[in-house]
Amino acid sequence: MKIELSGDIEAFKADRLSDIRKLFQSNVVPSYARFDLALDRGEGSYVWDVAGRRYLDLGGGIAVCSLGHAHPEITDALIEQSRKLLHVSNLYYTKPQGQLAEALVRLIGAGRCFFCNSGAEANEGLFKLARKFGHDTARYEIITTDGSFHGRTLAGIAATGQEKVKKGFEPMVAGFRQVPFNDLDAMRSTISPQTAAILIEAIQGESGITPATVEYLLGLRKLCDENNILLLLDEVQAGHFRTGRFQSWQRLLENAPGADQFSPDAVSMAKSLGGGFPIGAFWVRERYADVLSAGTHATTFGGTPLGCAVALKILEVIERDQLADHARQLGDFMKAEAQRLIRKFPAVLKEVRGVGLMIGLEFRTDAPGFRGNAKTPAVQVVERLHAAGVLTIPAATSVIRILPALNLIQSEAIEGLHALETVIASLEA
Repeated sequence: MKIELSGDIEAFKADRLSDIRKLFQSNVVPSYARFDLALDRGEGSYVWDVAGRRYLDLGGGIAVCSLGHAHPEITDALIEQSRKLLHVSNLYYTKPQGQLAEALVRLIGAGRCFFCNSGAEANEGLFKLARKFGHDTARYEIITTDGSFHGRTLAGIAATGQEKVKKGFEPMVAGFRQVPFNDLDAMRSTISPQTAAILIEAIQGESGITPATVEYLLGLRKLCDENNILLLLDEVQAGHFRTGRFQSWQRLLENAPGADQFSPDAVSMAKSLGGGFPIGAFWVRERYADVLSAGTHATTFGGTPLGCAVALKILEVIERDQLADHARQLGDFMKAEAQRLIRKFPAVLKEVRGVGLMIGLEFRTDAPGFRGNAKTPAVQVVERLHAAGVLTIPAATSVIRILPALNLIQSEAIEGLHALETVIASLEA
């Protein structure tokens, strides 16, 4: 009788996934290649699917869930603010928006902030800033880099240095050109009389976790100063203490000669800023803070009291619990363990890259376990990790990203690393 009941329960759980899948197939635009999981709830660094199976979440909603899932202080902040004021338009002042702007300025430098709803919108703001800055001198061009990712809007895909996101949406929005990443000479030779700005990610995320070099960042600042053009940084994925400093360029330039004089002219932010609540922002250096004057840029939902209250609470928890230092220490531990796995399985694992809790593991595409499967090595690894109870994020063709909550604890990291080792071992044969 118990066996039959167990079978009935398993069938019920399978039906729940099937029913949800059918809802999507009938009603949701099929623009995502979704994994065959239906997630139901989360707590801390774990999520559960509709069948009740638990997964360790090392993907963090693609670097979004900075404090994990269902964090009680985020819930309390949402409830408290929702009882007072959810939304008013930006025709009026609200205290949470002013306080959040002040906090971001304190962490980056003298300047001003604009609030929106996503990373794509934040980058659109940077595009408009560059166009407005260069308008009177007929400069409109923005140079970006190969391998970059700047969002899915029409301008965002024109800025992105990956051909796969552009296909089917030609002709591209004019005014964007790409050059190789970490190549200062290529950037220098591409600057033209029409160039208004350079936009890069200090750590490229979508293409496989590739950090900029110190020389590249400092060289770009010098190039921009020499040519009177803006230096724009997309910190949507790499920012918000993920690397152990507020923004990734701050971590990359630590202790570098001349770094104390470095500042970008504008920075886009989102993802971890709201910890799962949709909010984006961009910061503009004080020198250019009035380029986007009244009436030149706007958004209905940007900087709502609710979103800003959540973002302020996240900043408070990160500072109180010293999660920036924790991200450094735990990230160093996980990278050291990944290096051990490279030495143990050199025919499978090729390289580990990244800083803090932004880690990329690159696999060898010719590893025996990948043969005979049409899916990319990255997707194959992610799916094998699903079977082992761990969520990660694919990147490029052969990289998986580890982008967990900043409060992931070491025992959870070890759990994930053990699952990863088991999967790597299975790919060796």
